[in-house]
Formats: sequence, structure tokens, C-alpha cells
Amino acid sequence: MIDVDTAHWVLEEVLKRGAEHAIIRLQERVYETIIYDTGILRSYTVSKVVGLGVRAVIKGGTGYAYVTSLNRESVLKAVDRAITLTKVASQYGKKSFTPTAPVKDKYRVEFKTDPHTVEPKLKADLVKDVNTNSIKRAGIVSAVTRLGLERDRRVIVTSEGTVVEVDVVGVGLAHMAVARYGAVIERVGDRESYIGGYEHIEKRDWNAFAEEIDKLAVKASQSKTPSPGTYIAVVDNEVVGLLLHEAFGHASEGDGVVAGASILKNRVGERVTSELMTIVDAGLVEGGYPVPYDDEGVQKMRTVIVEKGILKGYLTSRDTSQELNLKPTGNARAQDVSFDTLVRQTNYYAEPGDWKVEELFEGVSHGIYLRGRGAMGGQVNPSVGTFTFSIGPSYIIRNGEPVELVRGVVVSGNILETLKEVDALANDLKITTSVFGGCGKGGQTVRVGDGGPHIRTRRIVVGGG
Repeated sequence: MIDVDTAHWVLEEVLKRGAEHAIIRLQERVYETIIYDTGILRSYTVSKVVGLGVRAVIKGGTGYAYVTSLNRESVLKAVDRAITLTKVASQYGKKSFTPTAPVKDKYRVEFKTDPHTVEPKLKADLVKDVNTNSIKRAGIVSAVTRLGLERDRRVIVTSEGTVVEVDVVGVGLAHMAVARYGAVIERVGDRESYIGGYEHIEKRDWNAFAEEIDKLAVKASQSKTPSPGTYIAVVDNEVVGLLLHEAFGHASEGDGVVAGASILKNRVGERVTSELMTIVDAGLVEGGYPVPYDDEGVQKMRTVIVEKGILKGYLTSRDTSQELNLKPTGNARAQDVSFDTLVRQTNYYAEPGDWKVEELFEGVSHGIYLRGRGAMGGQVNPSVGTFTFSIGPSYIIRNGEPVELVRGVVVSGNILETLKEVDALANDLKITTSVFGGCGKGGQTVRVGDGGPHIRTRRIVVGGG
């Protein structure tokens, strides 16, 4: 078990060895996943990470070391290793480190049932039932169903006096169906995740959830691809979140800005989106993944990146905040203690407008309704703002109504140009997270949330895959 007392004595040892500042991180993470593939149990795994990380600062130089054994001898070796690396780093130029005011807090997700205490057979039977029912449906040739269960406990103690404990529990189920119609094969997947205990799994009708996905896959396999061209688009919450996180959010991360790898560099005060848009990164928001404190012990407050179209700032860590002459925003995050921190998003989203969703379609004689269910990801280049994404089955809009399902939808463009063309935002803010993955950067994956309201943009390039 990890505890605050361990972190305190490690901190004392680091300071005894000459560190000017130090951050001690302890973590215990359990992740359980069950996968059924077309009626066969492919895997049932439970992994556990327990460890301690030490970050030291001497003359501006920083070093990081970690250990996965919490016995005294192993921990002291990690302390010595961190001090050695820090002294070496200090000889190669000063790297800034912003001190912050101390805070003491405990954050714990409330839950009724710890998912890891539930009988394994009950969990496996649930996944099997959903999966085997799926492959019985007409038109479905294969299906993969996954159950994901996670508990992540972190303790952070700093030389400034910060002591924070964070305990997050998450659960979810994912389903992907493959449908065939003649020579056409269509894959559609979706997942639902909840922050909380196994009670969220028990109260949901997962067969109905999978059936919706199966029916969409079958219908999509029988549909056409859209005609390539430039469209007026109504964009749903999930695609908005994808666009903002991948194409805009990464460009607002301070380390990329410092490195010159962001289209947003030197643009604070400029209009970078439609004046209707306000874009926010927040640690605690309904539907998202809770990040009350980052892995440097900095409180993650609501950070406004864009306000009514104007770029207000960037996401920062203790290092990048000084380089950018900004305050730390609480965005220094690490996958686990085996990694030092990088600047990462938490819950990134656009604030809602005051339109009703149905009003966004009014006046659109010919356009496209971009849907996120079944989206397959894509590519972005934050340095120039370009993106290409494979979107889920979507609908052609004719005379103000979404009327024709299309498959293989690919969208591309420049994120700033696309967001400047936004002329309407709905009032249906939705933010989601996932226990099945997250945001990848620098070889690390962290849990995030993203979303926004439905929006309408006057110009987006659409192709058919």
C-alpha cells in the first residue's frame, strides 16, 4: 500500500542530499480487462503497477528516477540516482522550475462497489452474453466486446509542503461489430465509460447498447460513400471533442509551443476561432476524467485557452510556465511513476451556445451531419494545424434534414480555418472519457476527457473512404 508517510521520509532523504526542490510521487494502479471475440474468450487480464518516483531540482537542473519496489534499499537507490541525474543536468544550462503555493487535499471518487472485488465469473459472463448475442444478429460476421475496470491511487508530496492524495475508479464496456453486405465490410464500434464503481455496469442494459451498434454497422454496410467535396457540416459532440483535442488541444500544450511545434505559437491575443467559441481545459467536469491535481502537485483549475475566439494562453507545467512567462496550469501529467511528466490535456472542450440542436440543420440545403460513433481516428500536425480523421457513419443533409446514411467518411482541413467558420453552437454540452485508452504522447498514454456541444461549420472537406 502507498501512503503519505513513505513520501515524507523519501522527501527528507532527497533534501538531505542537497536538492533545492523535490516532488515525490507514489502510485498504485490496478487495471482489469476481459475481451470476448466472436464468442471466444480472448483474454482476461489483471495488471498492477505500484511504485515511487523522485524528481529533484538543483541549480535549475532536474532529474527523475523511479522504483517499483518500495523497500528502503530500493527507494534510497532511486533517490541517489535522481540526485546524480540532477547534478549532471545542472551543468548543461539552467532549466526553470516554478514554485507553487502549498496545498493539502484528498480527492476520492465515490463508489458503491469496487469493481475488482466483484466475482470474476459474473464479469466474464456479462461480456460473453453481450458478445454472443451480437454475433447471432443477421448481417454481423464478427464482434469484439471488452469490459474495462480501473482503480488509480496517487500520492504527491513536494518540498513546498503540498500533500495531495487522489483516488479514481472507472469502469466501462466497449463493443465493435463487423457487418458484411456483399463485398462491403463495415466496422462500427463504441464504448461507454463511467467514473465510479461496478454499480454503473450493473444498471446498464449492455445488450441494448450492443444492438444499437450492430444495427448501425449493418445499415452502414448497405450505404454509399459520400461524394467528395466541401460541405457545410453539423458536427456532433464526439467529433467536436475529437477535433478540439487532437487538432487544437495538442497545439495549445506549452512544451510544443516552446519547441516551435505549434501553429498557436506567438498568437496570444489573436483571433484563432469563430468569436462564438470559448475553449476550456478543466480538471473536474461532469462526464470527464477527474484530474484535481497534476503529477507535480499543482491544482488543475479551469483554464480558458480561447475566449470568444481570442487565444488567451497555453497549457503549462512548472518548467514551461516560466519559459512562456505564464503561471502553471496544472497540466504536467504522467502515465505512471515509470515516466516523468509531460504537458498534457485533462478535459478539453468547447463551451455550449444557446441554439437547439435541430436549429443547426435549418437552412442547410445540402450538407453533412458528422457523427462520432464508429470514428477510427486519424492524423494531425499541430505545427501547421492540419488534420485528417475517419468519422463514423454520418448523414447527408438535404433541405434542413439529415436523410441519407453514408459510410467511409473522411474529413480533413486546417483546424483554425475550420473553427473560424463555426456559425452556431448548440446548448447540449457533452463530455466523455474512456477507460480503454486515452491520449498518447511521448510514449505515454493518459486518461483524458473531451467534447463540446453540437456545432455548425460553414466549411469542411469531406472524402469517402
